[in-house]
Amino acid sequence: MLRMSPDSYEKRPPLGDLIAPRLRVLIVAINPSTRSAGIGYSFSSPSNPFWRLLHESGLTPVQLQPCEEHRLLDHGIGLVSTVLRPTAAAAELTSAERRAGAARVRGLVEHHKPQVVALLGLTLYPVFFPSGDSPGPGLKTERIHDAEVYVLPNPSGRNRAYPGFEPKLVWYRPLAHHLQRGADRGVASEQSTKSSG
Repeated sequence: MLRMSPDSYEKRPPLGDLIAPRLRVLIVAINPSTRSAGIGYSFSSPSNPFWRLLHESGLTPVQLQPCEEHRLLDHGIGLVSTVLRPTAAAAELTSAERRAGAARVRGLVEHHKPQVVALLGLTLYPVFFPSGDSPGPGLKTERIHDAEVYVLPNPSGRNRAYPGFEPKLVWYRPLAHHLQRGADRGVASEQSTKSSG
């Protein structure tokens, strides 16, 4: 097992953005954990079921390992952090860091134009929408530029509001279904355009 001192985390570069143009969904995490930053891969803690949630919800056809995170792009999924600074707990982040991070992510969305932005953690909703009035998980009426916004429970094992696996999974599955419906509408539209041409 890779072991690193707290000082060594500060010397490592933050985990970079995994993003490409016109993705199906851009998943926006809060920030990297010190463990993930030390290992170099996102959601690398054995107690965090992020990769299993993606697979069992239908967002990915196979369960990826943290070291395979680059393969998310093959499935039309991007992954970025709101704040790049790794911490042991998200509560260590300042409000200023969160606001600056939200502005950075908005810039990424404007440039790369994903269909859906999935905020990974209910605490991100007020960061991106300070005047928002629909807290909780699920599809939102707000948009980030032209991208739809969906809020997912944080997959962390420390998430006391959604303890265990199933209470989280029930919110990941509707996102997968929503993306599939969007893909089906796109195919139908394309076929209609071809037939009328």
